[in-house]
Amino acid sequence: MLTFPRIHAAPLLALTVLGCVGALQAQQPAGVDGAVLKKAGTPNDSLPGSWLTYGKSQSEQRYSPLKQIDTSNVKRLGLAWSYVVGPGGYSQEGTPLVWNNTIYGITTWSLVYAVDGRTGKEIWRWDPEVNQATTKGITANRGLALYQGMIIAPSLDGRLFALNALTGKPIWESRVSYTQEHHYVTMAPRIAGDKVIIGVSGGDTGENRGYFDAYDAATGHRLWRFYTVPGDPSLPYENEAMRVAAKTWGGDFYKKGGGGAVWDGFAYDPDANLIYVGTGNAEPWTQKFRGAQSVDNLYTCSILAVDANTGHLKWYFQTVPNDNWDFDSVQQLMLLDLTIEGRRRKVLTQAAKNGFFYVLDRASGQFISGAPFVKVNWAKGLNDSGRPMVNPEAYYDTEPVAVNPTGGGAHNWAPMSFNPNTGLVYVPASYSSYTYQADQEYKQNSTGDIRGGSGVPRQIKAPAVGPDAPDGVRGGLQAWDPVKHTLVWRADGGGGIGGGTVTTAGNLVFQVIGDGHLRAFSADKGEKLYEVQTGRTGMGPPITYEIDGKQYVAFMGGIGRAAQGRGAADGPPPLLFVFTLDGKAVLPTAAAPAAGIAAPAPPAR
Repeated sequence: MLTFPRIHAAPLLALTVLGCVGALQAQQPAGVDGAVLKKAGTPNDSLPGSWLTYGKSQSEQRYSPLKQIDTSNVKRLGLAWSYVVGPGGYSQEGTPLVWNNTIYGITTWSLVYAVDGRTGKEIWRWDPEVNQATTKGITANRGLALYQGMIIAPSLDGRLFALNALTGKPIWESRVSYTQEHHYVTMAPRIAGDKVIIGVSGGDTGENRGYFDAYDAATGHRLWRFYTVPGDPSLPYENEAMRVAAKTWGGDFYKKGGGGAVWDGFAYDPDANLIYVGTGNAEPWTQKFRGAQSVDNLYTCSILAVDANTGHLKWYFQTVPNDNWDFDSVQQLMLLDLTIEGRRRKVLTQAAKNGFFYVLDRASGQFISGAPFVKVNWAKGLNDSGRPMVNPEAYYDTEPVAVNPTGGGAHNWAPMSFNPNTGLVYVPASYSSYTYQADQEYKQNSTGDIRGGSGVPRQIKAPAVGPDAPDGVRGGLQAWDPVKHTLVWRADGGGGIGGGTVTTAGNLVFQVIGDGHLRAFSADKGEKLYEVQTGRTGMGPPITYEIDGKQYVAFMGGIGRAAQGRGAADGPPPLLFVFTLDGKAVLPTAAAPAAGIAAPAPPAR
């Protein structure tokens, strides 16, 4: 862990007067500590116009109380300005933050920038200079954290660093993982109390063991690590949770890593001081290569509740025991307070990759409900404990089998949102099936599967459960009632990979689609009120913020160029788009993608 000279606020203000960092920082900005973050996105929010953490609130609801833009005037939206964010590397996945009238963002190559939220004027940029040759096609970064005047950012190659939010100068840097071990960092770090929580990706890129860490936010010193799967059984177990998990594996699984990557889903309950984390699929994909068959493989495809102070496991819920379909449970975790059967419940919800929408008691992990929000045929339903009743027809070997939902997931990383006024969750969903087929033999650094299969797939005979999509529609936006577990309305277009949603007190849901469209719907009825093509593809999630009484909608988009050394030409540069009422800026002309990067890459894991 490296520590750089800390730059204090008072000298910075003097430099600001001299124009070194611009007039924007001429006053001491309001600090952001654990107390401020606890209130963010709640009715007691002290900075309601800001966007201080990845999900707007620590409960990850992505709801904004702003309502200057509403159903009556959203059709007047126009581009206010755009900003070239920096080198691309496939689809943008980062959620910008807004604080002190400044937008902070991060690109797929982990370049961090700060711009004036009113004009788009650049304040600073910091490039950690990721060695692109070592990332082996993994190119994604989903966001930043903000704490005590610092922007805390991950680099794709396994570093975690803190920058002075006013100047972009480094304060500390820590090492989370190494690309030599096929680990990468793609998730947005989160603040839990005075700690930074970050997990590692790489579940489908090699033989590795998943984990997530807690770091002291002030110093970058690592406080604890939680492994999501057990290691070599000849070595001491790190904790009791690993001793329990080891009983659900067998053979030489540890030589192949086990999987369980932590690359997205996270929430924090400051009252319970619990961190909630979603874990990835078991590796290799096919159970016959994992050393033992018909065992649960804890804690893959699970939701974990961990004490923020100690890193000790409090409870777990496994959505897919003995996963064979890449149905990891790393999708967005959202904390809600819902009235269920006349009782107010503090719950955790997830629209999972496997096609089920789950509601759990977030204090105990008790299963409350689960229902398919898309067509599902790999399971016939869930039992009373939430365990899936797997359809035997869904198990595959060397003969191809077509399964619903798709291997990319019914819902992947594209964020959903919750509007307390409608009681609905807005889920970007995918409807396609996927054909699985196992290799004859295990190959090192292989999933053990031929993605897409070959020949004519064997269809599953058992009837599917869950709502069918219209013929030919591959994805859409779903308004889901988490109490009645029913679909209230659906809008075709988009899917669970790319873009995402934000909802507001103006009775709006904004959706960004991977193909470049920004859309707005009425939150209660699903009426499409606005749509525009931005001229880019490979889109990131939207946010909304307010400065000087003016509301804005912002998001990143653009594929840019492919990985270094891959021979692809440059595409149009990725941009930060900012819209407002009566915006007059000209949208960029849509450009044909460069050779070699014709479509957004699959989500980095």
